Amino acid sequence: MSTNTEQLDLFADPETGESETQNLLDVVEVKYVQSHKCSWSELFEGFDDIKVITFSSGIDFTCRLLNMFDNAEVIFGCEEILSGKEKNIFSFQTLLIEKIQKMKTNYEKILERVVDGSAHFYVSRQKLSHEKLFLLKADDGKTRVVFGSANMSYNAFSGKQRENIQFDDSPEGYEHYLYVFEDLKESSVDEINEKQLKVKDIRSDLSKLPISETVKSEGIIYLEKPTENEDTQFVFDARNLADELSPAIPKQEKKNGKIRLTSDFINSAQRKWNTQLDKEKEYRNENPQLIVNVEEEKVTLNGKEYDLNPEKEEIRKDVDLFLEYMNGYKDFHGDSEGAQYRYFEFANWFFATPFMAVLRDMAARYEVNRLPYPVFGLLYGQSKAGKTTFLETLLKMMIGQKPIINAPEFTRKSINSLKHHAKGSPIIVDDMTQNRFNQHAVETIKYDDFGVSEHLLNYPAVVISANEDVKAVAPEIIRRTVICRVEAGLTNTEVMQNSLVKRVQKNIGTAFYREYLSRMIPIVKSMLEELKDDSLESPDILKESSKVLCDIVEEYTGNLPFYIRNLSLMDYFSEKVTGKYAIKTITNAWSINNKAFVIDEKNNELRYNAGQTYEAERIRKELPENLEVRKSREWLIMNLEESRKFFELRFKRTLFQKLFGR
Repeated sequence: MSTNTEQLDLFADPETGESETQNLLDVVEVKYVQSHKCSWSELFEGFDDIKVITFSSGIDFTCRLLNMFDNAEVIFGCEEILSGKEKNIFSFQTLLIEKIQKMKTNYEKILERVVDGSAHFYVSRQKLSHEKLFLLKADDGKTRVVFGSANMSYNAFSGKQRENIQFDDSPEGYEHYLYVFEDLKESSVDEINEKQLKVKDIRSDLSKLPISETVKSEGIIYLEKPTENEDTQFVFDARNLADELSPAIPKQEKKNGKIRLTSDFINSAQRKWNTQLDKEKEYRNENPQLIVNVEEEKVTLNGKEYDLNPEKEEIRKDVDLFLEYMNGYKDFHGDSEGAQYRYFEFANWFFATPFMAVLRDMAARYEVNRLPYPVFGLLYGQSKAGKTTFLETLLKMMIGQKPIINAPEFTRKSINSLKHHAKGSPIIVDDMTQNRFNQHAVETIKYDDFGVSEHLLNYPAVVISANEDVKAVAPEIIRRTVICRVEAGLTNTEVMQNSLVKRVQKNIGTAFYREYLSRMIPIVKSMLEELKDDSLESPDILKESSKVLCDIVEEYTGNLPFYIRNLSLMDYFSEKVTGKYAIKTITNAWSINNKAFVIDEKNNELRYNAGQTYEAERIRKELPENLEVRKSREWLIMNLEESRKFFELRFKRTLFQKLFGR
């Protein structure tokens, strides 16, 4: 025995060392009498009433079991609802009702029992209950409680799988477990009624769900905040590892319902798994590993700690080179000032992307909208606009390298694989065509739940660079993507003679970005706490990022160029921003050729002839829903009053225009 006078606190938190508050457990003392061999029907027969708590069930078996009893009450639970998330509760209740409805003959029997009141079915809302209980009572007062690991399903009671099944025939045991049942029923269940079972399409009307009926009757109910625990994370980790192992496991045919495992099978799986691990190691070596640990306020690049206290002279040199690079756009033909504005907006998001994964994870945990934390960027416009070299320069500033993949390698599968292996710094896909964008990028962006269930905290953003042929971008893509459209460029000769890019990329370092990270990490740390408080608005990382960039530039140069400015989420995603091309097109058309418009005051319609079907489609996709835009070939039909507000145009022809046909 140890003689150390410092006593070990068995109940301390293993990480913090702080002593935990000990919640009292309900512990039932039982005594072993004997074991029995019996069928499930023998276990349950001889009783008139049954009450059940089950976490999974087979409706067929449920009906067979309930047919043995005059009265029944069943509480159905589901592991997914233990998160306390509304969507899981809604989906569980919807699927359970659909499951009952699909049972044909058994559905009629269940409905009949519900109608005559001899059976009551409840769905657990969220209470943390893992009991599997069967409370049996006969009219003569005889009782039995069946408990253990078995749910209300044939598999559990068929004897084909191992289950821990126990029973207690004492009146005291029945009274104890009856209290457990009634407590759960009282505090956290919703009843399935006759009306809900008769709804033809329960998915089409959430107001018909059991939880909705409870809200109607009680006025308001409260759901406990979802809590993360190591059990839940272990389940996610197990699923993720199973997915990773899947390609390495040879397919096995079943014989007599059994899968045969041999040493050859294990050895084959091991060889494939080793090959896969070697490939992943190669992926990691080829792709940057910029890991920002916000909690520990530490950053590593490819396994080495990043110095977040760069020398001031290094920072000043990098700031000067960055501004020199950005000022170079003033010599571009076209909207050169617009290019500087757009490129700075994109750089602001680009630099903030290593924080997006951890913010999205916290938002998901607390059921907060993830859209304010975009992980996709689209940079497109005319050729020779400096898009590729701009992205290379930003990467050089972040990690000292400039890895870029070609568009033909881009598929949803390949990008998701890269996102598992690359960390932090954005993945850049260069020279995307409209066809490839529609085939692969749209699907990848639209289904942007990557990393959420696994709680990944360092996956990279994806940046797509494309030329002018990427035209129409759908609304569901626009609201998930930071879009930068550049309308300026150089001639071939000017591109060949331009030495600025080469010189800046050769000399610029990572000091500017390391200083940015050191200032941003404490800010993001506070944001993560704000996301836990549902009384606060979602913190705006793009706003905070632009403030930090402005502060650094002003501190080291003494002034700010016009294009380096404070931004916010609205500078990226307001309707006026996402509809910029449409606004410019409609405004110019009204100014130059208003005969392309038909103004129908009586029907409150504005009709515009875009000239080409694809052009009409491009404009339609950029316009907000309140304009009620419809397309008919090359014509766009819009709500007139809403169009006047959005475009800030009167859409009324002057007397001069009427007289002279303009």
